[in-house]
Amino acid sequence: MPYILHIESTSTVCSVALSDSDQLLTIKELNNGYTHAENLHLFIQDVLLEACIEAKQLSAISVSTGPGSYTGLRIGYASAKGLAYALNIPLISVSTLQALTTLAIEQTKADALYCPMIDARRMEVYYALYNKSLKEVLPVNPLILSEESIKQFNIDKPIYFFGDGMPKAKELLITLSSAFFIENIVSSAKALIPFAYQKFVQQDFDDIAYAEPMYLKEFYFAVSKK
Repeated sequence: MPYILHIESTSTVCSVALSDSDQLLTIKELNNGYTHAENLHLFIQDVLLEACIEAKQLSAISVSTGPGSYTGLRIGYASAKGLAYALNIPLISVSTLQALTTLAIEQTKADALYCPMIDARRMEVYYALYNKSLKEVLPVNPLILSEESIKQFNIDKPIYFFGDGMPKAKELLITLSSAFFIENIVSSAKALIPFAYQKFVQQDFDDIAYAEPMYLKEFYFAVSKK
């Protein structure tokens, strides 16, 4: 009966969930811009209090590994690693795009392909392609949206596109007969639960000292010109 705390901070959603094995006990989340620095630790306290669980009773910490917001990823990983180290419990990383895809599959239950898209600024998204069994068809990569780049999705099988990067791709993708769209699917800590529990059972843990998010792109600081 392992209690696992789950942290999702890769997008504008700040989300924390607590599970008993693979069952959701409680969740606290807010989609109101990048409020992770202000809310993440408060949400962790809230879910533990609501479930009447003390931090020392936790068996593991899971965290969404990206890709996504650089700042959100840093905050999520710093919190997850700090808790895991302080409590001397395992750290478990979960693919953000794979977890997001489970929410789409639950909604459609279709024999199709699924393409989560996360906003990567300008006309770029992070994406991957999965089948209904969550087998990777195309690996996680950044994609610059153009008429040429979307041709890879012009296939005979239906593809469902979703995620916070999907709306800006829709104008291009809508020209493809294979494209279908699912609105309002956003990242949530509850989607980490089945993956984290499976890894916990298999003892597939991360090295707390060296675990890093999946950034995909270098982060650049803007320097003002004097």
